[in-house]
Amino acid sequence: MAPAPLAHRLTLVLISSLIFTALVVLQVGLILTGGAVRLTGSGLGCPTWPRCTPGSFKPIPHQVQGQLHAWIEFTNRLLTFVLFFVALAALIGAFKWGKSRLEYRRIRALAILQILGILGQGVLGGITVLTHLNPIPVAGHFLLTVALIAGSVSLRALMAGKIKVEITRMSFRLSRGLAGLTLLVIVLGTIVTGSGPHAGDIKARRFGIDPRTISWIHADAVIALISLTLGLLLIVKVSESVQAKTVFGKQLRLFLIVSLAQGTIGYIQYFTKLPELIVATHLLGSGLVWVAMWNLIARSKEEAAKSHTETD
Repeated sequence: MAPAPLAHRLTLVLISSLIFTALVVLQVGLILTGGAVRLTGSGLGCPTWPRCTPGSFKPIPHQVQGQLHAWIEFTNRLLTFVLFFVALAALIGAFKWGKSRLEYRRIRALAILQILGILGQGVLGGITVLTHLNPIPVAGHFLLTVALIAGSVSLRALMAGKIKVEITRMSFRLSRGLAGLTLLVIVLGTIVTGSGPHAGDIKARRFGIDPRTISWIHADAVIALISLTLGLLLIVKVSESVQAKTVFGKQLRLFLIVSLAQGTIGYIQYFTKLPELIVATHLLGSGLVWVAMWNLIARSKEEAAKSHTETD
């Protein structure tokens, strides 16, 4: 009698896990396909929005932009539709399976924000095309994806029932400062991108900032990020509980590894004059760095204040 309900519950858990994991993966994938559009000069492969061309939603034969550029841009648009339907499934799942969770209201809010954010991505994508790849909406398009990744990682952790580990006030504050510094590094990365050669189209505007100078500032921020991570690791080692060292410390070490790899790729792309494949790898790395950081945030909370009673 019991095996059937148990099998049913396990199936639901598996489906839920796949949906919320797919949401994170597709958000990161959007960074990669968006990068492919830019790196191949396909930013205006579909020169209108929401249609690809004035008379068609998909590329047409003999487009002046070229079939390759048109289909690369169109594929990126299609991924947004796939992402929307996965987010819709996540919304349904959040309302259906999240009721038993303690943070049900937060789960619902995060799921709704995923839908709204993806719709916002579509609008920002349209503005990007209609402004002929102005670097400001291009950067905004990327940063909205960063926000959606944070939401999807938190949503996945909540739906999976992952318990937040308590960490000391110092570790908590430093970890949140680390998240802010990580975001600053990413924002500086968008400015580097908006000042460099891979604009998505030869006629696209740039920020007008010296690429070398902004790249150095970006690199300095990365060095500060690595230094703060190492400092936090030391603090965790000497002051945290066994559980915090196991859970929080593991996530922090993973973040350090991903950040070091990303920093290495960044230096390689700079000194090799920004080859497309290395730049694409760096773009993917930016998404992975943020996922690693937000896993750190999603799995930790400040420890409750302890009451002390004096005894003789």
